[in-house]
Amino acid sequence: MKDIDTPLPPDELGRRLTEVYDLVGPLYRRAQRSVEQGLDGARLSLGVRAVLTLLHRNGPMTVPQMGRAQAISRQFVQRMVNDAAAQHLVESVPNPAHRRSPLIRPTRQGAEAIAAVLESEHRLLRETGGGLTEADVTACLRVLGELLRALDHVDTD
Repeated sequence: MKDIDTPLPPDELGRRLTEVYDLVGPLYRRAQRSVEQGLDGARLSLGVRAVLTLLHRNGPMTVPQMGRAQAISRQFVQRMVNDAAAQHLVESVPNPAHRRSPLIRPTRQGAEAIAAVLESEHRLLRETGGGLTEADVTACLRVLGELLRALDHVDTD
């Protein structure tokens, strides 16, 4: 019988983490389709939703900060910010720390839109079965965090 609390040898760890990657891809694509199909009620593009979520969780941020946080290019984030601004969901405000990189913050309309999306997702996700425990979720977050850190060397620009 395996001791589940003993770190895995590198070869077995690699095989098991491949199983995680095999699940993350389809999970991400289904979540993306859910957002794009408006199952959350707001019909936000995935990119605009990502910008609004970052701002909701972190407060005003610059475009470069958002790019680093999401491991995507600054140019892509700028396009999403522009889309959100065109929909009156975000606005630029002066950044006291950097004149040429304004802070982006949600408008009242943007804050209300992302709050509704997150509440809708919360209602859906609380119905997740499987008897998941706090330890299960903590372990999942730890594993995904380690996988993300293992790819820190991958350039996003």
